[in-house]
Amino acid sequence: MSASLKSNGSSHANPAELVGRREPLQITLRPASQTGKAELLVLGVYADGSLPRAAQSFDEALNGRLQELARQAELPPKVGETLLLYYASGDSTRRVLLVSLGPRQEFDGKAYLKALGTAAQALASSTTRSIDLPLPDVADMDRSDAWCVQQASRVLADGYYKFAAPHFASRQSSKNNTATPQLSLSVDEDVTPELEYAVRSGRAIAEGMALTKDLGNLPGNVCNPGYLADAARALGKEFGFPVEVLEREDMAKLGMESALSVGRASDQPCRVIVMKYFGSEADQKPIVLIGKGVTFDTGGVSLKPGDDLDMMKYDMCGAASVFGALKMVARLALPLNVIGIVGAVENMPGGNASRPGDVVTSMSGQTIEILNTDAEGRLVLCDVMTYAERFQPSCVIDIATLTGACVIALGSQTSGLFANDDALADELYSCGTDTGDRAWRMPLWDEYQDQLKSNFADMSNLGGRPAGAVTAACFLSRFAKGYRWAHLDIAGTASVGGERKGATGRPVPLLSAFLLKRAEHTTPVQR
Repeated sequence: MSASLKSNGSSHANPAELVGRREPLQITLRPASQTGKAELLVLGVYADGSLPRAAQSFDEALNGRLQELARQAELPPKVGETLLLYYASGDSTRRVLLVSLGPRQEFDGKAYLKALGTAAQALASSTTRSIDLPLPDVADMDRSDAWCVQQASRVLADGYYKFAAPHFASRQSSKNNTATPQLSLSVDEDVTPELEYAVRSGRAIAEGMALTKDLGNLPGNVCNPGYLADAARALGKEFGFPVEVLEREDMAKLGMESALSVGRASDQPCRVIVMKYFGSEADQKPIVLIGKGVTFDTGGVSLKPGDDLDMMKYDMCGAASVFGALKMVARLALPLNVIGIVGAVENMPGGNASRPGDVVTSMSGQTIEILNTDAEGRLVLCDVMTYAERFQPSCVIDIATLTGACVIALGSQTSGLFANDDALADELYSCGTDTGDRAWRMPLWDEYQDQLKSNFADMSNLGGRPAGAVTAACFLSRFAKGYRWAHLDIAGTASVGGERKGATGRPVPLLSAFLLKRAEHTTPVQR
């Protein structure tokens, strides 16, 4: 147990318990011809009342009663609307959850993901122990069978997520003591190894999302830089990959003055956490994922307003998504080399805090005038990005809750995507579209760089109010000259507030799709 946890009054917090958490939902796959006798049947219905082919086997076994129910139910045609009905089956009465798929001619991947999402919400709130779900017609979506199965596995498993960190088990046991359901996905074809793998990969993505959510949802008095370091060690121990933790002294020797300036006033020492997964040949250049890990952000001397300040525990969700993506990669033993690097700091005010007007020297040698201590994420990321050069990466993707300006620009639906390479940007954009974890490409033009001018250093850390998300990305681009790089600003998508307050697990689906596609074209390691 690290000293940082003990000094924080959290010596009971064991990251290994959190990292080793398993998804509770058990998912099996079978041909629709092998109809089951589950307590609940989840049935997609088109606006005209017709059923997908995989559901027709169930209907035939019930002498057409499902088709009759679907036509009489007057289910609203809007995609995702649900209606719970009952039907007689032998000597018992069973339930059927109708889920609207909208008009058949308009049904596509986007509608499918929305229908899955609402079905998952309805299922997670029930106490049903066994569920049958015939999948819609793949041909209607112009998607592969494997994609359809993987998305169902991922969305449904994620729907059962509950924040159940063992640190708070005594307080949460009453509301999380629900039975583990058994869910069968039915397909209108034979069950192939490809489809079985699709189920596994979907569950692995959901498992990575669960870890990301758990880390994000932990309070700042538990999940500090030391906790993240211990969580990384636990993840490495579980899956057998090495983890290196750079302590404050190591960072100072490397010249990471920019990153160290952010956490200088905190009792929790800064750390750079390096997780090294090698699943391919040694000469295969690694993909580097970099996560912003500001475990709590007060804004420093440039103190944030008090409203919703508790949400600043989510300022480490970029780091959490790196953990989640790596867990997915390791769970599936993907033939990739992936390096996950997290810059873990806590941004606090204090007598030793950075001041507006201070000038620091980054690891790259470039100097930075700190105009606002609340523009701190880029000060951490820039040193970590320079550190990443030593791995000679095939590409680098940083993930960060970086700017409120991105929330103003794109809201909570879409992450901001910036890149210095068009092919990499197109790849990530496509993966976001495929999974519903969407990102929108933003400009990274030289004209914006002028906003970062400083009279006293090579650059300032703030470009003013106009185009704040863009100028933040332009700042980072100055440290990405040596490799192909993309930046995901997830400030609006990593968490939600209000009654549904919590981490979302995004952008783990996007990153997972990217890594899975890369794995298809990579040579497995020979041992």
